[in-house]
Amino acid sequence: MPSIRSANWDGLLVRSFLMIAGCVLFASGVAAAQVVPGTDGAVLEGILGGEGEGLSGTVVQLFLFVTVLSLVPGIAMMVTCLPFMVIVFSILRQALGVQQAPPNMMIMALAMFLTFFIMEPVFMEAWTNGLSPYIDGTITEQDAWLQTTGPFREFMMRRTDPEALFMLSDALNRPMGPDEEPSFALLSTAFMLSEIKHAFQIGFVIFMPFMVIDLVVASVLMAVGMMMVPPTVVSLPFKLGFFVLADGWLKITEALIRGYA
Repeated sequence: MPSIRSANWDGLLVRSFLMIAGCVLFASGVAAAQVVPGTDGAVLEGILGGEGEGLSGTVVQLFLFVTVLSLVPGIAMMVTCLPFMVIVFSILRQALGVQQAPPNMMIMALAMFLTFFIMEPVFMEAWTNGLSPYIDGTITEQDAWLQTTGPFREFMMRRTDPEALFMLSDALNRPMGPDEEPSFALLSTAFMLSEIKHAFQIGFVIFMPFMVIDLVVASVLMAVGMMMVPPTVVSLPFKLGFFVLADGWLKITEALIRGYA
């Protein structure tokens, strides 16, 4: 009986969706075919363009805006410090030995807020010099692209290892000169690889004191003959106490922010 009801419900939803879609298409066709008397098709020409041959600039801009919104997560990983923050906090949680505290959602939220805090000057400069004048119609698309990506390019160049740029350009059989400006695609790829490298370097430094605590606890347990007790269970309170007494979250966050100053 539950399967029959589920199938009937799914069929009803499909039929309802098809009916709604048909009504929308029919209404849109009727609306497009109608011309208000006395306007001589001005409304339709305004929607479709000057002579009805293509979409207007407003519709194209709306389409591009929606497309960019769908790519925001990938863009954030490409041109901001978000992957660096996420990797460092994930390694820190692993070093502490707690798997679900803080949860993934909290780590991502903290990384996003820190990313916005660090990248705010870059965002404001890109908006002031590129996006806002383009929306006002004072600059062209090419100038808007250059003015918008300029602050991000400068930010990424400061954090990108030159060796990564040269290795990637050589792998593509496009050797880059020492004074040559890299393309945005090459720069963003080298920037992501450099950020991952820096995050793992910091993660190694974070892991060291907690590994020392694990080794000390394991040695003590073996010395007293308590080999059946997992060392991680005994070392976890000591690692948490050490981290809390050192105010670890604030210290590590401060160090990460100062690295971008």
